[in-house]
Amino acid sequence: MKKKSIASVSAIIILAATCIGYFMLNTPSEVQRNLQNEKGIAISAKAIVKEFQNNEATANTKYLNKVVEISGDVTDVNTDKTGNFTITLKSDDSLSHVFFTLKPGNEQPKTGTTITIKGICTGFLIDVVINEAIIVK
Repeated sequence: MKKKSIASVSAIIILAATCIGYFMLNTPSEVQRNLQNEKGIAISAKAIVKEFQNNEATANTKYLNKVVEISGDVTDVNTDKTGNFTITLKSDDSLSHVFFTLKPGNEQPKTGTTITIKGICTGFLIDVVINEAIIVK
């Protein structure tokens, strides 16, 4: 009787783990948000970098996982391994900037132009990191 109980519990655990694994692999890791309809916190690239450098904990409370609309000068444009454009906006610090990964479908901006980009702030490493971004203007 004990062996049947152990086998039943083991089978249920294996089935549950298989189902969870299947849904984790077949569900997008990030829920895509429609940023066109969300109002972002407007700020310049220089100001947001300065805020994170001065007090990262306070800046995280203010910006982390929130929609931000950041304006600044484009210093670098690249393509990541998935084919999406990545953009760097200049700050006053030569080592820290604002780094964006654009959603597919955005046009490639030109280096040296001033633009506004809206996206979701995911934190501060050396740069302020913004994902799921779209070009506003």
